[in-house]
Amino acid sequence: MSGNRRKALLVSAALVGGALLMTACQDTDKAADTGASQQGSSSSSSSSSGDAATPSGSSASGGGQGTGKGSGGAGKGSGATGGTEDGAGSGADTGNGKREPVGQSCGANDISWNARSETRAGGYILISAKAKPGITCILPAALPTVAFGSDGTEAGPAEQAVGEQITLSGNTTAYAGVNPKSTNSDGGKELDSIIVAVGDDDPDPVSLKVGTITVDKPVVTNWHTSATDAVPFS
Repeated sequence: MSGNRRKALLVSAALVGGALLMTACQDTDKAADTGASQQGSSSSSSSSSGDAATPSGSSASGGGQGTGKGSGGAGKGSGATGGTEDGAGSGADTGNGKREPVGQSCGANDISWNARSETRAGGYILISAKAKPGITCILPAALPTVAFGSDGTEAGPAEQAVGEQITLSGNTTAYAGVNPKSTNSDGGKELDSIIVAVGDDDPDPVSLKVGTITVDKPVVTNWHTSATDAVPFS
């Protein structure tokens, strides 16, 4: 009886040992399969990352080239603009290879006007012109336009030569003298105002009250910076 029990125990031990051995082999195979799977996944991920990085690098390189070319183009454009901003083409040619800035011409509406009667030289009207606050403009080297009455009789030149242009700004004042009657006859028409403009093309002439005057072949001086130079001797 004891012999049979011993045999049974030995058989049981052999069966258990076999079962354990089979289990260990299966676990080893599973671990190997898992490691291989992980390695494959890692390699695949690395390959995918590398592939993804390659287009990104190419894109960055392409972007760099595009930016560089674009910047070069912009630089060339700026250079061309800079040449224009240097003022090479601005101003009036003085004839000696230099160019002088061209200022704004005065219009009648840029000026504060005044007219008063003077008794010197048989009597005349002194016109004064001063730029309005904040304005700088140029009176041309030409006669002021002075007209009388509804028929627009204009004053002729009282001087032989043409004057110089005058820049009006701040307190600078220009003067012109008008002799409304340059003849010795008794004829003429009586008026109480004159119409003044910077030139014939001035769109905004002004009317100035001067009191009663007799008009017959009127004359006017050039613009002057001194009132004593604007006396219209006939």
